[in-house]
Amino acid sequence: MAVSVRDVAMRAGVAVGTVSNVLNRPERVSPEVLARVLAAIDELDFVRNDAARQLRSGRSASIGAVMIDLRNPFFIDVARGAEDRATEDSLAVTLGNSDHDFARQLAYLDLFEQQRVQGVLITPFGDIHERLSRLKRRGTPVVLIGKGVTDPAFSLVSDDDLAGGRLAVEHLIAQGRRRITFVGDIKSNDHIVDRLAGARAAVEDHPGVSLEIVPIDALDVDSGKYAGAVVSDRAVADRPDAIFAANDLVAMGVVQALIMHGRIDVPGDIAVVGYDDIDFARAAVVPLSTIRQPSALIGQTAVELLIDEAADPSRAPRQMVFTPELVVRESTWATA
Repeated sequence: MAVSVRDVAMRAGVAVGTVSNVLNRPERVSPEVLARVLAAIDELDFVRNDAARQLRSGRSASIGAVMIDLRNPFFIDVARGAEDRATEDSLAVTLGNSDHDFARQLAYLDLFEQQRVQGVLITPFGDIHERLSRLKRRGTPVVLIGKGVTDPAFSLVSDDDLAGGRLAVEHLIAQGRRRITFVGDIKSNDHIVDRLAGARAAVEDHPGVSLEIVPIDALDVDSGKYAGAVVSDRAVADRPDAIFAANDLVAMGVVQALIMHGRIDVPGDIAVVGYDDIDFARAAVVPLSTIRQPSALIGQTAVELLIDEAADPSRAPRQMVFTPELVVRESTWATA
């Protein structure tokens, strides 16, 4: 027979409510009583019935998270930061990958609503405003990670991509580069649109500097290789002297193609800067200069906001925007 909370209370000589406090609000219990109840739990091998607790509270002990692309290590780092913070409140994170698929994104939101999660973190894709608003009206708080739905009704945690794009191109200009190419998918990703806008703003401030765009269909290494091959196939006089890639995966593909396909020296002939500062950036064939986002901190902060809104639904949404920083490595600044 399964051991119940009542059995634990009888063994410890306390009220059932005291056992409940030990399990859910231990700060309300004196150290002596806490030790006695925990000893009873160990002796009886008690396991809390979370399914029953969910029925009573109306919410599960989990958070739903929908990331836009889990092939990108940046989003893995965000998810790990979220998980670390959630664990502090005995919450689990259930992770879904929308993979830039609108229908798949909706399916995860439907699943999380059915599971009655404490709240939802999401890097939104497409026009998801109404679905997220419905979630919130039904009592499930939503926190956006990154841009995509600019609405004061939702809390948001993001990096300042506009500032990051400007920072990347200003660094290239400071290295004496004048013909800059931006490589990215700008059709449906607000992050990349802002990074390009920042790059353009930096170029406009420096007469004699040009900016072209090489569009790609995905933000991965293979797309970067394609763009690198496009640049390599040009006559030397028509090549850029610097490339700003929309993220580190693209930048790594670009560098590989330049070196292997075009026998082009990086950074001697073409400097390359990426974005995100994923772990692989420093271990690339040419260590990659990049714009660092505080990925783990973004995930942790998103969970903080979600927990606050779940505890107090009347709390006003907050917008938290972090400032990126430049990390300089060999891809833009030769060390020898």
